[in-house]
Amino acid sequence: MITTSLIIISFVLYIFFKVKYFRTKAPIEKKWISTKGNIAIGVFLVAFGINQLKFPTQVSIAIGFIFILLGGANIFFGYKAYKYYLPLAIEEAEAK
Repeated sequence: MITTSLIIISFVLYIFFKVKYFRTKAPIEKKWISTKGNIAIGVFLVAFGINQLKFPTQVSIAIGFIFILLGGANIFFGYKAYKYYLPLAIEEAEAK
């Protein structure tokens, strides 16, 4: 139940950030919003991978671990990029 809710919420957040990305004009803010989308899709992949582990077959366990690894990488690198672009986005917003 929790993983299903997390899958739905993270997917909705990913769609939200993608729409916001295409509507934003400022280049640094676009990159900053894109990192939030990467984190959301990473959470989606991790939650989906955990959900796959609930049905233990060899294929679902392998797919689950692959999704967890890919999602973890998306979250990790998305967070690093988020921290990098946040001060630049604030600076860009103040310059307007």
